[in-house]
Amino acid sequence: MKPSGKRTHRLPVMLAALMLASPATAFDLDSDTPIKVSADSARLDDTEGTAIYTGDVELVQGATQLNAERVVLYRSPEGLSRIEASGEPARYRQSAREGEAMTDARARTITWSAAENRLTFERQAVIEQGNNVFRGDVIQYDTVRRVVTAEGGTPSEESSGRVEMVIQPRGSSNPTDE
Repeated sequence: MKPSGKRTHRLPVMLAALMLASPATAFDLDSDTPIKVSADSARLDDTEGTAIYTGDVELVQGATQLNAERVVLYRSPEGLSRIEASGEPARYRQSAREGEAMTDARARTITWSAAENRLTFERQAVIEQGNNVFRGDVIQYDTVRRVVTAEGGTPSEESSGRVEMVIQPRGSSNPTDE
C-alpha cells in the first residue's frame, strides 16, 4: 500500500536527546548572557514590540547561533517572546554538552516560541548531530518535555515527502564538533 498525505511521528525521548543535545538552553531568557544581533539593516517598532533584521542576520547568545536572511524578534512586556527566522536556508547551531556532537539544524523557516517552549523547523528541515541526521517537512521540539514531533510533506524532486532518520550505532565514532 502506497503512503499518502502528511505523516506525523513522535520520537522517543532518547532520540530527542540524541538529535537535539541541549536546546532547552536555546535563547535562554533567564540567562545573564545577552542576545547579540547583527544584520545589514534593522527596523525597530517600539509600539508593535517588533524588531525586523534583514541581510545576513546573525543572532548569538553564548554557544547558540542563528543565521538567516530575515529575522523578526517579538517582545512582550515580559521580554523577548518569539523569534522567527527565514532563509535559503536559515541555520541554527548549538554547541553540545561535553562528549556530544554539535547540533546543526537548517530549514527555510525556524521559529522559537518562549510561551510554547518550542523550536520549530519548517520546509526542508534537516537536523544533524555528528553523523546522525533527521529530515522532515516540519520538525518541532518541545524544550521542556523534550519531545520531537516530525511531519513529512508533499513528495518533490528534492524530498521523498517522508520523515527520514539516520542513527549511527552506539559504537561508531561520533565527532564532537563539526
